[in-house]
Amino acid sequence: MNHLAHLFLAPDSPEARVGSMLGDFARGVDVAALPSSVRLGVRHHLAVDSFTDKHPDVLASKRLFSAQRRRFSGIALDILYDHFLLQHWSEFTNADQNTFISNVYAELQNNENLMSPDMTKTARHLVSHDWFGSYRDLDNIGYALDRVAARIRFQNSFAGIIDEIRPLHSELEDYFLSFFPDLQSFAGGIE
Repeated sequence: MNHLAHLFLAPDSPEARVGSMLGDFARGVDVAALPSSVRLGVRHHLAVDSFTDKHPDVLASKRLFSAQRRRFSGIALDILYDHFLLQHWSEFTNADQNTFISNVYAELQNNENLMSPDMTKTARHLVSHDWFGSYRDLDNIGYALDRVAARIRFQNSFAGIIDEIRPLHSELEDYFLSFFPDLQSFAGGIE
């Protein structure tokens, strides 16, 4: 899962939501020294990722990608799933999407003291460039995926993966719509 989905699924507190995103930035962080609600968010993040990685619909989605790009399919799906979550928001919550995003942005800005330096940098960029708003558009998903590809430190064929996603869009969306309710149910039971 990517940032929006983690924040959406996290326990309902600003600190736990920050922790749920911190799960991607916890390298070098003394998690045991964090407040309990932040630790809960980090544990939640790890459990959500583990559940996602093993889910049959996610595994089936990964198999749709070409052999040359399959290695990166998990990264592509993480970001694409944020797009699908935004597209089908009302199927998963009664909360207003724009209000949720605005509140999360404010929580990230107000809780930088709980973040690693790398997370602070990413969160500031995420908020200032409205990543979640931009993820509504599939073209912006392609742009985000190409930015990720540019940061990979070895030669790869990840760039342009959106060209594989477009013809698979409906099938990947169907797998997401089958998978995400299972994940939402699982995430609601994590303590």
